[in-house]
Amino acid sequence: MDKIVIAGGSGFLGRCLTDYYRDSKELVILSRKKAHISEAKVVLWDGRSLGEWTSELEGAKAVINLSGKSVDCRYTQRNRALIYSSRIDSTQAIGKAIQGCKKPPEVWINSSSATIYRHSLDMPMDESGEMGDGFSVDVCQKWEEAFNAFELPNTRKAIARIAIVLGRKGGALQPLLKLAKFGLGGHQGEGNQMVSWLHQDDFTTMMDYLINSNSLSGIFNLAAPNPVTNKVLMKALREAVGIKFGIPTPTWLLEMGARIIQTETELILKSRYVAPRRMIDNRYQFQFESIGRALPNLL
Repeated sequence: MDKIVIAGGSGFLGRCLTDYYRDSKELVILSRKKAHISEAKVVLWDGRSLGEWTSELEGAKAVINLSGKSVDCRYTQRNRALIYSSRIDSTQAIGKAIQGCKKPPEVWINSSSATIYRHSLDMPMDESGEMGDGFSVDVCQKWEEAFNAFELPNTRKAIARIAIVLGRKGGALQPLLKLAKFGLGGHQGEGNQMVSWLHQDDFTTMMDYLINSNSLSGIFNLAAPNPVTNKVLMKALREAVGIKFGIPTPTWLLEMGARIIQTETELILKSRYVAPRRMIDNRYQFQFESIGRALPNLL
């Protein structure tokens, strides 16, 4: 079997990939903590230093880096430092490990985020879209700079700017689902902010497409082709769970709630309006193009 190494593979996106590849690939998960994952071999690493884990990259079909502290937290000085270091250090460690391989991986896919683009209400951002500003954007830019610093002639490289992935057992859908079930599934803020989303099945098949399409390199937006406003998303979610009403949440109340549950309102109020132009141009076939089709399948 082909070997796929997934750094940070014990999180939600990593679990999506291990479920997808469980019967067809030899899977190795690089994890900072001991874990039992029946579908894969788990190898410890610290996310920054070279060690015995580097041997797992020899002859691999692909290495996928999903490492990074969750941004679902308050942006304190300590958390900001960890968000930066967990992404940049892991990227630099993998790059150095590949440089030392006798038989390097065929492809290295490094995750990034669709939040790198500006807050957009007026037009979708394809891979050449306008960059935003602020902390989250700077994290993505430095993350990608660390990846692009490595010249690896025998390893194809791709950056996956991932939109909000909606999953059956994890990801952003679960807290939104709870709100809807308790009658709080109205729009958040003004509700006109765009939500670029992706069904978990399209996430896994997009990643597989990047791995097996030998000519694809560079930056790719991983998002469904039909983003929706927050109002449309919440209405579709209410319809999917059979709830007729949902109380809207104004911005001031979101700010108050974010402090209580230790998160940031940017995660839900920033307008992420993203177009997967390169995936479309390369004839990737989406399984779930509309939110109206995706939600019933997930629920």
